[in-house]
Amino acid sequence: MMHRSFLFRLLGLLTVALSFASAQAQDNPAKDFPDKPIHLIVCYAAGGSNDLVARVLGQKLTESLGQAVVVENKAGAAGAIGAAYAAQAKPDGYTLLFAPSAMFTANSVFFKKLPYSSSDFVPISMVVTFPYFIVVAPSQPFQSVKDLAEYLKANPKKANFSGAAGLHQMAFELFKSQTGTTGEYVPYKGTNRSVAAVMAGDVLMTIADAGGVASQLKGGQVRGLAVTSRERAVTFPSIPTVAEAGYPGLQMGSWMGLLAPAGTPMPIVRKLQAEVNRIVKTADFKQRMNALEVTPEGSTSEEFGSFMTSELARWLAVAKAANIQPTD
Repeated sequence: MMHRSFLFRLLGLLTVALSFASAQAQDNPAKDFPDKPIHLIVCYAAGGSNDLVARVLGQKLTESLGQAVVVENKAGAAGAIGAAYAAQAKPDGYTLLFAPSAMFTANSVFFKKLPYSSSDFVPISMVVTFPYFIVVAPSQPFQSVKDLAEYLKANPKKANFSGAAGLHQMAFELFKSQTGTTGEYVPYKGTNRSVAAVMAGDVLMTIADAGGVASQLKGGQVRGLAVTSRERAVTFPSIPTVAEAGYPGLQMGSWMGLLAPAGTPMPIVRKLQAEVNRIVKTADFKQRMNALEVTPEGSTSEEFGSFMTSELARWLAVAKAANIQPTD
């Protein structure tokens, strides 16, 4: 009888222990995360800057988490296809979105309806940022942004600007409002074509992201009048910032960040956040990002979310002032 009683007590203790372990696992879903591959959704085609940064990050996460991080390119509809796919994924941390700023700024300005919204996601961490360069052809006489602004004011009929994306168009609207100028925006398919238009004299100037104009700046095919970051670019230290050029209100840029579907447990978000913040500080990651003309950042989930909100508000205000109307 004592033997049977002992077994019952032992079974009872085991049941309590298992229940406690199960409760602990539920309370800390990140304890064994990840235990299978993670899918990283990129909303654009392979080979672009967004894809290249995502693949470096995915490789580093694979090394640190011990599970494969697989990049999936789901391009189309200005990135909306991939974003909608990620938004509808199970919120368990195994499907993540690697998104550029346009997904949550320009798209909201230019489209009335999107199959996703910022509320469909929980921010994990900002990963990188990159500024824009205000450039003209070296044959032009302008040596500064003030020179350019004075010419535009004196020759409004000759004022035209090239760009390759919605954010570039809004950047021009901000430029015009800050410099008191006017001008026509001419869209091109891709930054390379936009910059080539400046080189050929088809347009007067462009505002292009660092990666898209770096080689032309290095080769002297265009002249950089200012960089829109807070500090001078490491690779182009001779180009002044917009604040140094006299236009601090032109400080702007783009970013790329990691997000998860809304409802993803915060312990998992925190674990991924910690990994990203560790990775962006490593020498190898910094070196590889410098080669792509982007700056490693890192942030908390809350900091990233607050920044996204403020950026959207800023660009919506610019669009409203410029009377930019969204399309269906």
